[in-house]
Amino acid sequence: MQILVNSDNHIKGGESAEERVKAIVAGAVDRFQARITRIEVHLSDTNGPKHGEREKRAVIEARVAGLRPIAVAHEASTLLQAIEGAADKLTRALERTLGRLDETAGGSPPEQNIANVDDLQRLERGERR
Repeated sequence: MQILVNSDNHIKGGESAEERVKAIVAGAVDRFQARITRIEVHLSDTNGPKHGEREKRAVIEARVAGLRPIAVAHEASTLLQAIEGAADKLTRALERTLGRLDETAGGSPPEQNIANVDDLQRLERGERR
Protein backbone atom coordinates (compact mmCIF):
# COMPACT_ATOMS: atom_id res chain seq x y z
CA MET A 1 0.00 0.00 0.00
CA GLN A 2 1.37 3.35 -1.03
CA ILE A 3 0.65 6.52 0.99
CA LEU A 4 1.20 9.91 -0.67
CA VAL A 5 1.08 13.16 1.31
CA ASN A 6 0.41 16.49 -0.42
CA SER A 7 0.09 19.92 1.18
CA ASP A 8 -0.53 23.49 0.11
CA ASN A 9 1.91 26.41 0.50
CA HIS A 10 0.61 27.34 3.96
CA ILE A 11 1.40 23.98 5.57
CA LYS A 12 4.95 23.77 6.88
CA GLY A 13 6.54 20.44 7.64
CA GLY A 14 9.31 18.19 6.60
CA GLU A 15 10.00 14.52 6.26
CA SER A 16 9.30 13.90 9.94
CA ALA A 17 5.83 15.46 9.63
CA GLU A 18 5.16 13.42 6.50
CA GLU A 19 6.24 10.22 8.26
CA ARG A 20 3.92 11.02 11.18
CA VAL A 21 0.99 11.54 8.81
CA LYS A 22 1.78 8.23 7.10
CA ALA A 23 1.96 6.44 10.46
CA ILE A 24 -1.42 7.81 11.59
CA VAL A 25 -3.12 6.88 8.32
CA ALA A 26 -1.45 3.45 8.10
CA GLY A 27 -2.52 2.68 11.66
CA ALA A 28 -6.11 3.64 10.90
CA VAL A 29 -6.40 1.38 7.84
CA ASP A 30 -4.08 -1.41 8.95
CA ARG A 31 -6.65 -4.22 8.78
CA PHE A 32 -7.74 -3.19 5.27
CA GLN A 33 -4.16 -2.92 3.98
CA ALA A 34 -4.41 -5.95 1.68
CA ARG A 35 -7.38 -4.42 -0.18
CA ILE A 36 -6.05 -0.86 -0.54
CA THR A 37 -3.69 -0.02 -3.37
CA ARG A 38 -2.99 3.63 -2.62
CA ILE A 39 -3.93 6.40 -0.19
CA GLU A 40 -3.57 10.10 -0.92
CA VAL A 41 -3.58 12.65 1.90
CA HIS A 42 -4.18 16.31 1.05
CA LEU A 43 -3.47 18.86 3.76
CA SER A 44 -4.49 22.49 3.49
CA ASP A 45 -4.97 25.68 5.44
CA THR A 46 -8.41 26.94 4.47
CA ASN A 47 -7.84 30.51 5.74
CA GLY A 48 -4.34 31.00 4.43
CA PRO A 49 -2.35 33.41 6.60
CA LYS A 50 -5.44 34.40 8.64
CA HIS A 51 -6.27 32.55 11.84
CA GLY A 52 -9.57 30.90 12.53
CA GLU A 53 -11.30 28.22 14.52
CA ARG A 54 -11.50 25.47 11.89
CA GLU A 55 -8.76 26.41 9.51
CA LYS A 56 -6.87 23.15 8.93
CA ARG A 57 -8.31 20.58 6.55
CA ALA A 58 -7.30 17.01 5.81
CA VAL A 59 -8.74 15.08 2.88
CA ILE A 60 -7.88 11.39 2.60
CA GLU A 61 -8.67 9.36 -0.48
CA ALA A 62 -8.28 5.57 -0.41
CA ARG A 63 -8.16 3.58 -3.60
CA VAL A 64 -9.54 0.12 -3.00
CA ALA A 65 -8.93 -2.57 -5.60
CA GLY A 66 -12.00 -3.00 -7.79
CA LEU A 67 -13.96 -0.08 -6.32
CA ARG A 68 -14.28 3.65 -6.78
CA PRO A 69 -12.07 5.76 -4.51
CA ILE A 70 -13.35 6.42 -1.00
CA ALA A 71 -12.72 10.01 0.13
CA VAL A 72 -13.27 11.70 3.49
CA ALA A 73 -12.48 15.17 4.85
CA HIS A 74 -12.17 16.72 8.29
CA GLU A 75 -11.61 20.31 9.41
CA ALA A 76 -10.16 21.26 12.79
CA SER A 77 -8.19 23.99 14.53
CA THR A 78 -4.92 22.02 14.36
CA LEU A 79 -3.45 19.94 11.60
CA LEU A 80 -3.03 16.91 13.86
CA GLN A 81 -6.71 16.99 14.84
CA ALA A 82 -7.71 17.28 11.19
CA ILE A 83 -5.54 14.29 10.20
CA GLU A 84 -6.76 12.12 13.07
CA GLY A 85 -10.39 13.06 12.42
CA ALA A 86 -10.11 12.25 8.73
CA ALA A 87 -8.33 8.96 9.52
CA ASP A 88 -11.19 7.97 11.86
CA LYS A 89 -13.74 8.84 9.20
CA LEU A 90 -11.82 6.79 6.64
CA THR A 91 -11.78 3.77 8.94
CA ARG A 92 -15.56 3.97 9.35
CA ALA A 93 -16.10 4.47 5.62
CA LEU A 94 -13.95 1.44 4.79
CA GLU A 95 -15.73 -0.67 7.41
CA ARG A 96 -19.08 0.32 5.96
CA THR A 97 -18.12 -0.17 2.32
CA LEU A 98 -16.11 -3.36 2.64
CA GLY A 99 -18.50 -4.78 5.23
CA ARG A 100 -21.37 -4.45 2.78
CA LEU A 101 -19.36 -6.22 0.11
CA ASP A 102 -18.50 -9.08 2.46
CA GLU A 103 -22.13 -9.44 3.54
CA THR A 104 -23.46 -9.61 -0.03
CA ALA A 105 -20.79 -12.03 -1.22
CA GLY A 106 -22.99 -14.96 -0.21
CA GLY A 107 -22.64 -15.26 3.53
CA SER A 108 -22.24 -18.62 5.22
CA PRO A 109 -24.50 -21.61 4.53
CA PRO A 110 -27.01 -22.87 7.10
CA GLU A 111 -25.56 -25.16 9.77
CA GLN A 112 -27.37 -28.27 8.45
CA ASN A 113 -25.72 -27.81 5.01
CA ILE A 114 -22.17 -27.87 6.38
CA ALA A 115 -20.49 -31.27 6.06
CA ASN A 116 -18.67 -32.70 9.05
CA VAL A 117 -15.55 -34.87 8.97
CA ASP A 118 -17.48 -38.16 9.02
CA ASP A 119 -19.58 -37.09 6.02
CA LEU A 120 -16.48 -36.11 4.07
CA GLN A 121 -14.76 -39.42 4.82
CA ARG A 122 -17.85 -41.35 3.65
CA LEU A 123 -17.87 -39.31 0.45
CA GLU A 124 -14.22 -40.13 -0.17
CA ARG A 125 -14.95 -43.85 0.24
CA GLY A 126 -17.98 -43.55 -2.06
CA GLU A 127 -20.50 -44.55 0.61
CA ARG A 128 -23.98 -43.13 1.03
CA ARG A 129 -25.69 -42.22 4.29
